[in-house]
Order: sequence, then structure tokens, then C-alpha cells
Amino acid sequence: MSDFEMYSSRNNNSNHSERPLGKYEQKLNYVKTLIREYVHENAALVDEIDEMQVKILIKKEERKFLLKKLCEFEPSTANEVQSLAKKTGSSVPDAPSPVVESKKVKRKHSGSTEPSKSRGESKSRSDRKSHSRRPSKSKKRVIPPISLDSTGKPIFPIDLGRLTVHSLGEVIPDKAQFHTEEVIFPVGYVSTRIYGSLKDPTVKCIYTCKISDANDLPRFEIASDDNVSPIVGDTPDICHSLLLQRINDALSLNVVSTRPRGNEFFGLNHPIVLNLIQSCSGTRKCSNYKWNRFEVSKSCDLIIDDNDAGLSYEYLQRSINFCKYKMAPDILQKPEGFEDIRKNKQDLYY
Repeated sequence: MSDFEMYSSRNNNSNHSERPLGKYEQKLNYVKTLIREYVHENAALVDEIDEMQVKILIKKEERKFLLKKLCEFEPSTANEVQSLAKKTGSSVPDAPSPVVESKKVKRKHSGSTEPSKSRGESKSRSDRKSHSRRPSKSKKRVIPPISLDSTGKPIFPIDLGRLTVHSLGEVIPDKAQFHTEEVIFPVGYVSTRIYGSLKDPTVKCIYTCKISDANDLPRFEIASDDNVSPIVGDTPDICHSLLLQRINDALSLNVVSTRPRGNEFFGLNHPIVLNLIQSCSGTRKCSNYKWNRFEVSKSCDLIIDDNDAGLSYEYLQRSINFCKYKMAPDILQKPEGFEDIRKNKQDLYY
């Protein structure tokens, strides 16, 4: 006996007191039952995939950190990593480059044949070259001015649309873990952003993003004002990915991609924030950071494209309505901008 025959006989036995269902009505009910089962199974598989993506992301960050520490203690390992990266064509951004060490050795050997004066001149020339290479040769990024006090310091809080900066913190230049090529992680940095609540993502909630020092390593935290335990991680991406995963779990739907944009959520790579952090003392001593050039203009109207469901509360709601409509298109009304939302979700996942 097939599954459909077993289903129809069981259905007829349970409804013996009512009008017996016709052949096509039984098939329709059977198809609906299968659809419900497949939907629940698909939702479970999506949740498992998201959990594995978060675990993979965390393991990658841990691997990079351990590799960096190993290269710091064993320079020979750094040479092997760099040579392997050149052969395979992959990049290893967290591994220190051994070129600096080779240059130092070369100067020591050349010091035995050159007089002290020439060594001093070559050193000053190399210092001048290193300082001249620090600023990026890219075009200046034009940004609007912000409110300053009588001493020229910014007035907090700084309202940047969906982002509000409450404190820039203090730059730690002598620790490589507190900056990357793109951004700097000042200790004491605080910003807030409005996003969906972890209890009910359809309700607005204020998230506070903080950076602190934990045993000479940066500690990132995203805390909400709805009495939910804060999210803590070693990088902004880990915190942001965990936040997005909790949003999906709260809705039991995969409404937003867990691909992280931690620097954007914290506001660390916002042009105005970058310019302010670069003006802090000690920034030029951050060896890994690539300097950006900014120009303040009153005529500039800065527009930041953060129309992402992982950053914007409004776009999160659109994504929620999109997913609900996909679950029951015959019952719910098609949301506004349905085609745009579908295209954005395809771009995110593929």
C-alpha cells in the first residue's frame, strides 16, 4: 500500500461520521500535509546551516589569531607562511611579513663597511620614505563638517543617521591586535544603533557597541536595552554574526543572512568616524593600518549606503515581511518592493 493510500484510509476512518472526502480532496489534503512537513524540515536544515556557518567563522578567526601568535614567536614560521602564500596565490593578512627583519639584517652587515655618517644619512632617508609611504595615494574622500567645541574637539554624541557615536576612545598603537589595514579599534569606543529586538525583531531596540581591553586583546560587545545578555566576541564580525543568528532564531525564520558586517554595525569604517580616529594621538604609529585621506567640505552631502537587513531596522522589517509572504502567498498581501527585496536576498546568499 502506498503512502497516499494509507493516508486516505486513515483519513476516511477518522471522518467516518462526516461526509466522506472525494478522491481529489484527499489528494489535496495529502499534498498540503507533505508541504507542511517539507517546510518544517527545510526550516530545521536552514537553522543547522546557519549554526555551522557561525561555528566556521569563529574557528577561522581563532585560527588566524593562533597563526599570528606563532609567527610572532617563530620568525621562520612567518617565512614559510609567506612563501606558501605566494605559491598558492592566497593571502595571509594576519601573518607578519619577514621583509622588515631581512632589511634590519642587511643594515647590520653594511654597517661594517660604511662610515657612521652614511649610516645615519641612510637611516634618515629610510625614515622619510616610510613616512611618505604611510598616507594612501588614493583620492581624498570628501566628508561634511561636524560640530566642534571651542578647543576644536568634537561634540558628543555625534548623530550620523542610523548610527550615533558617543565616544571615540583611546588609540592603542603599540599593540597590533588593536588595528587592521582598514580600521582601528580604540579602547573606550562607544556607539549606538537602532535595530530589531532579540525578543521580538519587529520591535525597535537600541544596541550599544563597545570596545574594551581584555588582557591586552580587544574585546567587542553588543548590548541591547531589552535586558538580553550582551553579545561578546574577539572581532566585530563575530559579534554581528551572532546577533543576526539570534534574530533568525527569535523568528524561527531565515530572514537575514548571517554574513557579518561588524565594522559597519559598530560604525568603525564610517568616513567621519575614520577621520576622527585618525586625528587622535598615536594613530600614525599603528603599523598595519593604511592611512586614508579626507577633505572636509561644507558643500558635501554624505550618503552612506547601509540599506542592508543586517544593519537597518527598516530593511529588516522588509525582509521579515518578505519571508512571511513567501510562506503564505495565498493569504498575505505582497509587500512593497517585493522584487527589490528578492533581488537583494539573492545577491546576499549567492
